[in-house]
Amino acid sequence: MTGSQPAFARILSRRGVPLWRDVVVLQWVAQIVSAVLVIGFLLFFLGNVIRAAELRGLGLLSYGFLNEAAGFPLPEAVLEYEPSYPFWYAFLLGILHTLKVSLVGIVLATILGTVTALARLSTNWLVSHIASVYIEIIRNVPLAVQLVFWYFAVFQQLPPVQECLSFPGPIYLSQRGLNMVWAEPTPTCGLWGVFVLAGVVLAVALHRILLNYQLQTGRTTYPVAMAVAILVALPAVGWLVAGGNPLRLTVPELGKFNFIGGLSLTPEFTALLVGLVCYTGAFIAEVVRAGILAVHRGQFEAARALGLTPLQVLRLVVFPQALRVIIPPLISQYLNLTKNSSLAIIIGYPDLFFVGRTTINQAGRAVPVFILVMACYLSMSLITSIIMNIYNRRIRLVER
Repeated sequence: MTGSQPAFARILSRRGVPLWRDVVVLQWVAQIVSAVLVIGFLLFFLGNVIRAAELRGLGLLSYGFLNEAAGFPLPEAVLEYEPSYPFWYAFLLGILHTLKVSLVGIVLATILGTVTALARLSTNWLVSHIASVYIEIIRNVPLAVQLVFWYFAVFQQLPPVQECLSFPGPIYLSQRGLNMVWAEPTPTCGLWGVFVLAGVVLAVALHRILLNYQLQTGRTTYPVAMAVAILVALPAVGWLVAGGNPLRLTVPELGKFNFIGGLSLTPEFTALLVGLVCYTGAFIAEVVRAGILAVHRGQFEAARALGLTPLQVLRLVVFPQALRVIIPPLISQYLNLTKNSSLAIIIGYPDLFFVGRTTINQAGRAVPVFILVMACYLSMSLITSIIMNIYNRRIRLVER
């Protein structure tokens, strides 16, 4: 090589690989070309959509219509609602309805999945095979089919409200839904709630402090017992300070056409909740079972050798280790439950997607509405994922 050659060419000649055969260079070129093509397609597509919307006077990214009157009823609204209220308020109620069924469903599905996983791992042949049959059937039937089954084949076939099924509690099941005893807040509930919140915060802090002290010194501090004592004592003090019952127990009573008082859950909400819990619980059961099986068998044997009961083995030895394996896939199941709640439109539950579809019919703004709906679902999923990932980072093993 002569000194007149460019520096870049000399570098290439020393490497001994031509530019057009360099793997690193080819990978970068492929990524740049792919990015340019994808971005170009998106700009072309969005440009055409925006121009078509402007020609029709729709205003693709204009959300001024949200201040107009919705003009449609919204059954079982969690807040006061009238058809004269604006579209944005209807969207807010749709979000609250989605959060309501998602949060309750996550809690119940986690409980059902954990119990089912333990049942499948049971040494009892009958219990283990019942759990296996439940998991295999539920996981292999589409959720939409299950929702239709629960709503039309179960809840719509219940007896009328005058001949409702009665269970201890009291709990009543009929074509009008599920009715049960419920505690309604009174004017003093706000003050009592402050004591309850303080009790929860102090109980968590005290449990952590006593547990760390016990681990460092080896002295028994009873962290769980002390935390439970604080959790019970502070709300009890708040109950006395509030002066009167912060909560009033109401019992459903059969009226002329329906039950009055208590908690009333419509057939649509109940069918959606049961369907989501049963479906997601089957997947969570497999996640929990895999996490438990990932714990080395020697951990079980060592715990039993120390004289721990089976429940203590699970609570103190197995689950703390299994959670490191369980949490990542469990996040996906929580996100799936939240997104699967959009199938509520099949049975008429007024969730976010239901409100979005109705808004499109009323306002004729399909693109802005779908963008808003997708943004809402994306926000809920990201918040759920962030919370679970924070917890996952706290319990994972730290590599050294």
